[in-house]
Amino acid sequence: MAGRIGSLILKDTIQFARDKTILVVVFWLYTLEVLICGYGMTFEVKDLPVAVVDNDRSPSSRDLVDRFELSEAFEIRGYPADQTEAERWMRQGDAQYTLVIPVNFERDLKGGRSPQLQILLDGTNSNAASLAKDYTTEIVAQFEREASVTASGGQGLRPAVQIWYNRTQTLESFVVLSMILAAVLMVGTIHSAATITREKEVGTIDQLMVTPTRIWEMFLAKTVPTLVVGVMGLFPSLVIIWWFGVPIHGSLLLFLALTAVFLLSAIAIGVLIASITKTLQQALLLCFFGLFPIMFLSGTMTPIDSMPAFIQPWTELSPLRHYMEIAMGIFLKGVGFAELWPAALKMAGIGAVLYLIAALRFRHNLKSG
Repeated sequence: MAGRIGSLILKDTIQFARDKTILVVVFWLYTLEVLICGYGMTFEVKDLPVAVVDNDRSPSSRDLVDRFELSEAFEIRGYPADQTEAERWMRQGDAQYTLVIPVNFERDLKGGRSPQLQILLDGTNSNAASLAKDYTTEIVAQFEREASVTASGGQGLRPAVQIWYNRTQTLESFVVLSMILAAVLMVGTIHSAATITREKEVGTIDQLMVTPTRIWEMFLAKTVPTLVVGVMGLFPSLVIIWWFGVPIHGSLLLFLALTAVFLLSAIAIGVLIASITKTLQQALLLCFFGLFPIMFLSGTMTPIDSMPAFIQPWTELSPLRHYMEIAMGIFLKGVGFAELWPAALKMAGIGAVLYLIAALRFRHNLKSG
């Protein structure tokens, strides 16, 4: 009996060791995924992009701006000419925080009056917005204590904070939208990978490849049903969006259209996974564990600006990042295609490259098989 058990254990161990895909997944889970989380995951706010409208241009206003620049929480991205231009920066996502310093800022401080700073804060991520408010209070209080010019008889500086796009600062809008977008990603990736891999297991893909059917025709046949299912599956989610009170300030039709573009990139990921796996088990494992970095790099777990500088460029490779920008822009900001076309173009580009790689992989497999 012991011999039989030992033989079975040895057989399964050898089979496990020969499965390169499973070995890669295990290595990924124990090493690279831990490293990514260790370096990149944080709940602090770092390098929040700031636009400064300095209407005073005095030594005191420059001193205050320098204190924001020296803070790890903020990064000065530029100096718009006026508040209108700063608001445009925030709508486009070039800034998430605007500091408006009033005219006569230094004179009012010297005269004992209380100049009012104006803060415009992007509230799409309510946790980041709340932390940014706390950091602002600390910086302004420190400025009052240490600045050479202080108010002698007034009430001190009074930052007037306006939360944009999520005035109630509730987390529900961000969480609900993030979960729905992640579900779209999983549907597109897992369904396409599973259907192709299952057909590879039963041999129908090999039979199809010996017919005049071209690879792009096969891709199209596998893409269209998943695309339809993915878009139609959003309609029940719209009920959930309504139930949680998530605002819809933009065009719902535009959101559905750009969801189709995103689904193409998600399906392309699944097709690529199917091109490098032989069994359904391998495909599903790669889907589940391979989707983690895509979601992590999207900014749903940690704000992208808070990630280390060497990780931030890699977030551009995550189609979910661009889909997040689109969804938050449409639902919470009410922006249109004029602001969202760069994100849509990036999603389409990622999908096209992945389809091309998958096609080359299938062609290579046919020649080698």
